[in-house]
Amino acid sequence: MSISVQNISKSFKDRRSSKENKLILKDISFDISEGEFVCLLGPSGCGKTTTLSIIAGFQSPDSGKIFVNGAQVNKPGPDRAFMFQNYALFPWLKVGENIMYPMKKQKMPKEKRTEKLQELLKMAQLTEYENYYVHELSGGMKQRVALLRAMACDPKVLLMDEPLGAVDFQMRQLLQVQLEQMLQQKKTTSLMVTHDVDEAVYLSDRVIVMSRDYGKILEDLHIDLPRPRDRTHVKYHNYVDELTNILKNALNGDVKNDEDKDLLEFIQKSEIEKNRLHNALFADEKSERQ
Repeated sequence: MSISVQNISKSFKDRRSSKENKLILKDISFDISEGEFVCLLGPSGCGKTTTLSIIAGFQSPDSGKIFVNGAQVNKPGPDRAFMFQNYALFPWLKVGENIMYPMKKQKMPKEKRTEKLQELLKMAQLTEYENYYVHELSGGMKQRVALLRAMACDPKVLLMDEPLGAVDFQMRQLLQVQLEQMLQQKKTTSLMVTHDVDEAVYLSDRVIVMSRDYGKILEDLHIDLPRPRDRTHVKYHNYVDELTNILKNALNGDVKNDEDKDLLEFIQKSEIEKNRLHNALFADEKSERQ
C-alpha cells in the first residue's frame, strides 16, 4: 500500500498561552511507495511523531490530506498497524494471547488464529515463549512480541514510533536485523520514527530528515545499498556521514532533551572516528612515501 502526505499542517494549544496555538507542522508533503521502508529522522520537536500519528489517524491535520492506497485517512483503520515505543503489551495476558488479541478483535476464525500465531512465533524465534507472561521476558523479547502483535492481522502499512529505543545497543542491532528480515518477508510498507542515524541507514530504502522549522524536509535521501545491509561497507559509512552532517546543521547546537543529547553524542563520535580514519590514512600514505 502506498502513502501520500499532501501539504499537512498541524498546531496545538500553547500551554503558556491559552489564546495562541503553537504551529508544529507547516505544508509537509512526501510519498511512500508500496513495500518501501522509510525513516523519519530529525531533532526533537521537528514533528516526526505528530506526522506519524496523523497518518495513523490518531490526530487530524489542520489542513492538508493523507491518503493510503488512494483512500483519504480520517481515522485509525485495520490497514495501518501502530507500534509504540513502550511496547504497550497487556501484562495480564501471555505472549500468545497478546499476539492473538488483534486477530480476535478482527473476528478471525480460531483455527486461522492458531495457525497464524505459530507462524509468527517461529518467524521471531519465540515459539517456546508462547505461554510466558510479559514480565518474564527481556526487553528485546517484549519488543519482538509487540512487533508480532502489530503484524498479526497482516497490515498493509506498519507505523513505528522509536520501536527499538528502549533496548541496549547490542540488542538494538540484533532487533534491527530481525525487523528487516520479517518486513522483507511480508513486503510491508513501513514508516518509522527514529533519531538513530545508523538505524535509519540500516533499515531504510529512504530517509526523510525533518527540521524544527515546522517540520520542513531538509533531505529525502535514497539508500542505494543491497540487503541485508553491510555496516562495514564504505558506502554505508558515506550515507551515515551524509545524514550526520545534515542533522548537525538541523540541530545547530540547540540541545533540548535526551533525544537531542543522543544525536549530538552520535555526531561527535562520528566526527572523532572520521578524524581518526583520516589521520590513519594520512600516516599510511606518509609511510609509503618514505
